[in-house]
Order: sequence, then structure tokens, then C-alpha cells
Amino acid sequence: MGHREDLLEGAKRCLLEKGFARTTARDVVKESGTNLASIGYHYGSKDALLVQAYISLIESVGETFDPGLGGEVAEPPGSMARFRELWENVIRSLPEARAIWLLSFELVIQGDRVAEVRKLLAEAQEEGRSGLVSMFSGIPETDIDKETVDTEGRFYQTLLNGLMVQWLFDPDSATNAEQLTEGLRRVAAAAAKS
Repeated sequence: MGHREDLLEGAKRCLLEKGFARTTARDVVKESGTNLASIGYHYGSKDALLVQAYISLIESVGETFDPGLGGEVAEPPGSMARFRELWENVIRSLPEARAIWLLSFELVIQGDRVAEVRKLLAEAQEEGRSGLVSMFSGIPETDIDKETVDTEGRFYQTLLNGLMVQWLFDPDSATNAEQLTEGLRRVAAAAAKS
């Protein structure tokens, strides 16, 4: 690995151990075995590096959501069975990825304080919405139009964020995949009647 990759891996370890606000550039340098100048050269700033490390962590968790990515047989894209299956996978990932989800909240707070962080996170959210639509619909991200990302993607992202909050607050009372799927069925049935 080169310095860029070493920095990213070191930053990920620091984020999981210390969080965003408590991680210093020197921490990352020590953890990655690089030097301070490498951060500016490869990422522009420590905050930009930490956001990229966070995005990488979130992407690795997101890869566990879709059972079809590993070549396994999954429920048909766009179906209620697929909806439930994906939410079951999301919920299954929450306990082992707890530190990453907690980091999400810290970054939301930092986004208000550091404009660079807010900008990078906003861009990452757009990509995240596109990835969620792709998982649920089975449509490759490159074929998904902006309107779909801005509607369906926002819907899935809102569900994901709400579910994450519930599970971090109290896993025993949090919504499960069956409840979420049944809720969608009922809302869709009521909407179809009007």
C-alpha cells in the first residue's frame, strides 16, 4: 500500500477508536506510519481524510445489506420479500457495526461546525441514496435517474436513518424487518384505495 491507502486505513482505525472530534492528524500519522505532509498532499485536510475514512466504513457496512452481491440467490428486486430481506440484513449488521453508526451521529454534529465536512457528507448522502435504490430495485446505479434517487432514495435513506436511531437507542424496542414490511404494505394498500 502507498501513503494514501495507509492514511485511509489508519484514519478508519482512529475513527473507530477515538471518534471524529478526538482524532488528531498526529493520531492518524502514528496509526498509519506516514507523515503529516501526506495528509495534505493526498486528502487536502485531516477532516477530508476522516470523512473519506467514514465513507469507506459505511460502504463496507452497506455491502453486507445486499445478499445478492455475493452471488447468493436473493428475493426478486422490487418485491416485498426483497424489501424485508434487505431490512433483515440491515438489522443484522447493526450490532456489529454499532461503532460506525454512532460515528454517523458524531459526524452529523460536526457537519454543523465544519463546512468542509458538511459538503463532503452531503455528496456522500447522494451516492448512498443511489446505492440504496439499486439494492432494492436491482437496477444498476448507473441506470438510475436523478428523480428516482431524489424520491425513492430519500425514502430508503430516511427509513435507514430512523431505524439506526431506534436500534442505537434501544435495540429491544426497535422496529424489526417484519414490522417495517407490514407497515409499508398497509400504507401502500391505503394509498391504493384513495
